[in-house]
Amino acid sequence: MQPHRKRQWCIAQLTANFLCEMERVLDVYALPYDERFPVLCFDEQPCFLIGDVMAPVPMEPGRVAKEDYEYRRFGSCAVLLAVEPKTGRRFAKVCARQEYTAFMEDLERAYPAAVQITLLQDNLNTHHGGSFYKFMAPQAAHRLVGRFESVYTPKHASWLNRAELEFSALQRQCLNRRIPTLEQLRSEVEAWVAARERAGVTLNGQFSTQVARRTLGRHYEAIRIK
Repeated sequence: MQPHRKRQWCIAQLTANFLCEMERVLDVYALPYDERFPVLCFDEQPCFLIGDVMAPVPMEPGRVAKEDYEYRRFGSCAVLLAVEPKTGRRFAKVCARQEYTAFMEDLERAYPAAVQITLLQDNLNTHHGGSFYKFMAPQAAHRLVGRFESVYTPKHASWLNRAELEFSALQRQCLNRRIPTLEQLRSEVEAWVAARERAGVTLNGQFSTQVARRTLGRHYEAIRIK
């Protein structure tokens, strides 16, 4: 018995709606690359600004770095990130608060020749064209809504959003340490994005609609009316 151990996961209800929305996401990933209709994955995460109370001891040959357990919080911020899976093109923004509308404007400017941008994102209430109307004139908001085709992951299925993979890498390679200021965090994230793009990292998954139907076959059968 090891009662102190536990695992945490997100349990989804594999309903007909879930399977329908999942297949739509997977079909979007399967589309051939077309620069006129770019496909981007978007996500955002809160981030805390944390600094040291006592100066840490730097690493030396034969000795690991040390830091005091006590720390100081300097507030919070938001990291917004979008990635084009097939090309590896990335966009990231560190903000003092959530700036969904401003970030979408940045994405639109980055693709001036695009007919429409397919935006795959989590199904949050702020991830909606309605957010544009809160910060823009109706004409401008309506125009911006038309520039995007939003595709949402099913509830409890954010793992389908490949921006989650980018945030996982960002957490391991950049955010898993104390960063006290917004300016330093912004500089670190921008450097990370530049390094990922220089390395040409793309996000080509193997989980397709056909694989989903084989893997989740019993769930497809369970929802069918006999």
